[in-house]
Amino acid sequence: MPLEEFKSSDSLTMGVELELQLVNSYDFDLSSSANDLLELLRRKPFPGVVTPEMTQSMIEIATDVQREHGPLLAQLQQIRNTLVVAGDRLNIEIAGGGTHPFQRWFEQRIFSKPRFQQLSGLYGYLAKQFTVFGQHVHIGCSNADEALFLLHSLNRYVPHFIALSASSPFSQGVDTLFDSARLNSVFAFPLSGRAPFMLSWEEFANVYFTKMESTGVVKSMKDFYWDIRPKPEYGTIELRVCDTPLTVERAAGLACYLQALCRHLLERNEPPPEEDDYLVYTYNRFQACRFGLDGMMVNPRTREQISIREDILATLRLLAPHGVALNSLAALDEIERTAGRSGNHATFLRNQFQETGSVQSVVRASVEALRRGP
Repeated sequence: MPLEEFKSSDSLTMGVELELQLVNSYDFDLSSSANDLLELLRRKPFPGVVTPEMTQSMIEIATDVQREHGPLLAQLQQIRNTLVVAGDRLNIEIAGGGTHPFQRWFEQRIFSKPRFQQLSGLYGYLAKQFTVFGQHVHIGCSNADEALFLLHSLNRYVPHFIALSASSPFSQGVDTLFDSARLNSVFAFPLSGRAPFMLSWEEFANVYFTKMESTGVVKSMKDFYWDIRPKPEYGTIELRVCDTPLTVERAAGLACYLQALCRHLLERNEPPPEEDDYLVYTYNRFQACRFGLDGMMVNPRTREQISIREDILATLRLLAPHGVALNSLAALDEIERTAGRSGNHATFLRNQFQETGSVQSVVRASVEALRRGP
């Protein structure tokens, strides 16, 4: 079956998806409560979309299509409040964070949905190890070629989003020494990584995708786990590298940072993307996962090394006019605080552990952070 037509959408609109943890209130381990929570939420209108995820201890929420930071944040806060109230009724907690610090993957239950069962059969234990939690951001594109242009132009900024969102330093009860351990689970899948370099949708859809489909390996874009992928049914590109932050305020800030970056790139004042931009892509991505904001990245054009933190702060100065135009200066301030002073949520969680020596306290801090905000 050929790849579906790319639907035009309003350029620079955005939507956010968050995968969230369901946690027991008594021991702060993961709770296989998705069925109960989803059943309770069906009884009243939900201020967004809520769906099951791979295992029973996770859910995914999604916002409406949004244009500005204020309404996006307001909807995320309303979704958060609705989930917290429902969780209190069921005696379960809701938390962000890219990994649960001490859950045992082999105890997780695959959600009873045909696609998840099929993926479990294909990927074996990797499916249960995929009990990790990410934020996905969609950006609307007016046409398919614009989508591919943005997808590849954004490659050099991928380390920014990994470092800013990193909230998964702990796994299986230990500090992994990575700020984002979650992405190591994603990298295990054979169709993860980066999209092939093509700037023509006709070539992408009618040559590349057709060849891939003929192998029997893929049937739709859902089968690709790329860091950024086009979503033709929505008319968007989807950034997939972010850990789920601990607060919806950070999630909204990350989405609007991406929106402002896309507006800047669409002005076409930077050199167009090319294949050689990916020379250091894997290295830069590793640095962001391992060291977060303190990682070093190589500019693929100049070959210069710069700290990820400094590159973010320099980029924010470029984006200030776009923040004004998009009414997102408050979101860019959130990003500047993260890069400049407060640090990412991996740092916050490590500080919690240093104070208490308890991984349970790390989860408790994650729960409280989601409830109260920044």
